[in-house]
Amino acid sequence: MTTDYFALLTEPRRPWLDPELLKTKFLAFSSEAHPDRHHSAGELEKLAVTRRYTELNAAYNCLREPKDRLLHLLQLEGGVKPAALQHVPSETMNLFVEVARICREADAFLTEKNKITSPLLRVPMFKRGAEWTEKLQALQQKLNARRDELTQELKLMNRAWETPHTHRPLERLEELYRHFSFIARWVEQIQERAVQFSF
Repeated sequence: MTTDYFALLTEPRRPWLDPELLKTKFLAFSSEAHPDRHHSAGELEKLAVTRRYTELNAAYNCLREPKDRLLHLLQLEGGVKPAALQHVPSETMNLFVEVARICREADAFLTEKNKITSPLLRVPMFKRGAEWTEKLQALQQKLNARRDELTQELKLMNRAWETPHTHRPLERLEELYRHFSFIARWVEQIQERAVQFSF
């Protein structure tokens, strides 16, 4: 049986949560359950406190990230985990194509740059590397903007979860989960390349 992380942090089940309120609740609960505060307790109580502290950390880490929160909500609402991510949602396909192209081109440049050993020939590569860093930052900003749009949609979806006896759009929620998952993956890929340009 899946632990309800929303209940654990006394949050209602819904697609969007206020990050600051969630953090405040987590800090209050985890402060009470911190093992250091129970050092004089018996072994069984220490074990229970450690278990609770671990669960609170897992709950916070899950609920603070949109893709993890949506996956958890979908599991709680539908009883099953959504199928593996295989197809890029059509609304995000243009970003997918752009990310794939820029990553491929950045990789080709990095391969070319790494082959050059002469300090004299490395100088022009430095300028091109700076241009690539700017391209990656611009793409990261596009992805952040798309994530912000999706977050706004999550806020609007809260109404369906807060109003009793209303239809809960689980299909759209699953689509949003997929969008957030792909965006998180692409951001990671961009950051990996950005790190290589910093050397």
